[in-house]
Amino acid sequence: MEEAVTRKFVHADSSHIISFCAVVEACVLHGLKRRIAGLLCSNKVAALFMKAAKSFSPAEELCHKVQELEQLIENRSNVVLIRQSKLANLPPQALRHLWIRTALMEKLLDKIVMYLVENSSAFYEKEAMLMDPVDGPILASLLVGPCALEYTKVKTADHFWTDPSADELVQRHRIHSGHCRQDSPSRRPALIQKRQSSGSMDDRPLMWVKDYVESLHQNSRATLLFGKNNVLVQPRDDMEAIPGYLSLHQTADLMTLKWTPNQLMNGNVGELDSEKSVYWDYAMTIRLEEIVYLHCHQQVNSGGTVVLVSQDGIQRPPLHFPKGGHLLQFLTCLETGLLPHGQLDPPLWNQRGKGKVFPKLRKRSPHGSCDSVSDKEDDEATDYVFRILFPGNQMEFSDAPLSCFCMLMMGMMVLLCCAVALELMDQGVNMWQPTPRKSSCSSCSQNGSSDGSLRFFFPTRAPLKLLCDTMKYQIISRAFYGWLAYCRHLSTVRTHLSALVNTTIVDPEVPCGARGGLSVEVWSRFLQDRSAYEEKEIHRLVYFGGVAPSLRKEVWPFLLGHYQFTMTEKCRTEIDEQMKIMYEQTMKEWQGCEAIVRQRESEKHAEAIARCSSGASVERGPVQRDSTISTDVSLTLCIECAVLCNHITTEKTRSIRSLKGENYNRGTARRGGCEGHSRLWNYVRRCDRAYWYFTSENLDKLRNIMCSYVWQHLDTGYVQGMCDLLAPLLVILDDEVMAFSCFTELMKRMNQNFPHGGAMDSHFANMRSLIQILDSELFELMQQNGDYTHFYFCYRWFLLDFKREMVYDDVFSLWETIWAAKYTSSEHFVLFIALALVEMYRDIILENNMDFTDIIKFFNEMAERHNVPQVLMMARDLVQKVQTLIENK
Repeated sequence: MEEAVTRKFVHADSSHIISFCAVVEACVLHGLKRRIAGLLCSNKVAALFMKAAKSFSPAEELCHKVQELEQLIENRSNVVLIRQSKLANLPPQALRHLWIRTALMEKLLDKIVMYLVENSSAFYEKEAMLMDPVDGPILASLLVGPCALEYTKVKTADHFWTDPSADELVQRHRIHSGHCRQDSPSRRPALIQKRQSSGSMDDRPLMWVKDYVESLHQNSRATLLFGKNNVLVQPRDDMEAIPGYLSLHQTADLMTLKWTPNQLMNGNVGELDSEKSVYWDYAMTIRLEEIVYLHCHQQVNSGGTVVLVSQDGIQRPPLHFPKGGHLLQFLTCLETGLLPHGQLDPPLWNQRGKGKVFPKLRKRSPHGSCDSVSDKEDDEATDYVFRILFPGNQMEFSDAPLSCFCMLMMGMMVLLCCAVALELMDQGVNMWQPTPRKSSCSSCSQNGSSDGSLRFFFPTRAPLKLLCDTMKYQIISRAFYGWLAYCRHLSTVRTHLSALVNTTIVDPEVPCGARGGLSVEVWSRFLQDRSAYEEKEIHRLVYFGGVAPSLRKEVWPFLLGHYQFTMTEKCRTEIDEQMKIMYEQTMKEWQGCEAIVRQRESEKHAEAIARCSSGASVERGPVQRDSTISTDVSLTLCIECAVLCNHITTEKTRSIRSLKGENYNRGTARRGGCEGHSRLWNYVRRCDRAYWYFTSENLDKLRNIMCSYVWQHLDTGYVQGMCDLLAPLLVILDDEVMAFSCFTELMKRMNQNFPHGGAMDSHFANMRSLIQILDSELFELMQQNGDYTHFYFCYRWFLLDFKREMVYDDVFSLWETIWAAKYTSSEHFVLFIALALVEMYRDIILENNMDFTDIIKFFNEMAERHNVPQVLMMARDLVQKVQTLIENK
């Protein structure tokens, strides 16, 4: 759905479709009766749909369509039929979900699933998802939207490489990076190395090459400004010039010039041998932003030649245009594409009746002293040098000190030359009148006298001194304003970022190396003698190296604030006893309320059954499950029950009711009583149920802790995501009371990240400031591609402290680093972890020009697959970078 909104279409071969079909198939097969599969146990979906087809016409229609497709699959030798059918270019993954995919494309999936829900008792066991009176209809309703979309197989210029998986993007980047390191500097980069899935030319996918050739023409991502075939290029000195297709493409922020040999333009590379595959190395892709000069050479009997010179002075192979004014047409299209941010210098002239023409050269008349425009015809061979200018580009703030230094050095050199000249003039040396000489350069003769000699004359010393003073003033003024701009930039940095980091930079090697982390030996020495290590030293060891896994159960209560580092063993025991008493009292309160709520619901249910059995009219229908009832309503009923049981004081009841208001609906509260408890239990059951620790017994512990916390914080209640924060604590501590206390301490910081707090907006604003200052290139890309500098894709990261982005072992090391960072480097270390995650994949984001949809999809697929030690190292480096920037070292 998101792809349909952002891209205005959904391609039938998109990986989103494959993933969607896999999820729907898992839901449909959940709790399926064994007898339904019958003889087709290898394909349960087919057996289920065939069973439904006996009494449901849409399912019968689907069976006919799938049988036709399966028959075509069996006859794969008939290539013509396959190409004409819908199986052309079908991904292999899609064949595994052929029934679901076909039902989706034919807009029958929602109808069939709704039929299965309505007749679920005939197909499913009691615990099946479609048997649930809430989950089943919701699933069928959610399928209405995807079935209403239009799916297309129309090829766009980029659909073969704009929808790869995150694995493929990372693999491509690794191959590209390694390939770039192995290449020699003199070798021209490959044309499409970025989209290459293998380092070998022989492994190039056939369909990819074909569609690359098609991408050279007009497409949705780039505008084709110019295209011409049979443009000659001599790739090497020892070979003749070969013809190819030259194209000029423009995107929102980039112009690219491509040249592809004609041997590759047919798109049929299936029969290419090793000799022809060499042509891929001759192809060129040139970014116009890297080009400074265009040398245009016109010949009378040919179309002209263009030589591109880049910023580093390297000349690209000459482009030989055929006859017919194609060189002028190319320059015209280039000049149009550069506007409004760039221009050619000198610009092309507009001539009435002809359009764009080459500028006329100003030459010295042989019989006069004034310049005149040449009146010769346009067909005369003339050479030009055009320069590509971008007047709006200004130097980055980060280069301001260097620019000021360069200007000062150049100014000092000029002043030194002027001073030497003045000294020579004082000594009577006339250095301003050299020996007359005939100039051999036409550009020099244009500025000289009529006889070609160079004459400079300064009659007095005063004008020269005035010139030196003026230059000195201008140089100092530019240096001052450059320095002032840089200082203002640093002031902005200090204002926005100084609150995000600690002022003191902690060295990982002083007083001793901290990369090894908090070891068993160090911790044992600390417990025996508190003076052996200070609290800040313990935090420094944890921050740079983490905690030994065997020590986490002991160290985490200190890091979270359950214990203080200065406490003795006796004090810690007393705190544990007090916490145990308080936890048991809380458990007694909410469990008593739960029993009363369940008893009331049982009585209401029995009363309703009695009315139905007696045949009496029932004013209200059977109790329906309402998923919109909030937990607050059930808590209100719990308060009433608790007052009856004398489990809580009247003062506490008044305070809670004042938060919730007295005008509540008692009937609604009764309906929501068990609903709130069952919803909380559903969240607990779904929390990391695949992890080995969470057996039924430990899930009960998780529920007890969660209910106890909610009971003590009735003003907030339960918010989705709290179970994710509690689960790692329970895994490490393996004790209800200790986990409850540590979770309470953790929520003091995390509570503001939930919707009732305001920390999330601050996180987004700080992320925007950080990346704008530390990586302006990536920030500009985010602004250009739909402006996702709001950083909403980081919401889950901040809400759960990256718990769903890492595996459990990595979550442990990351969390303890965050807790220790508060006292070592930054209280907002989560921002730098988020920034490190973005920076780790910045090259992939830039290379693939990702928009908001792409980056969400990428990070969702990369969840639990990040290199967390590298992420933490980058985050620490980013903190130190900001600290250094603020100190202006």
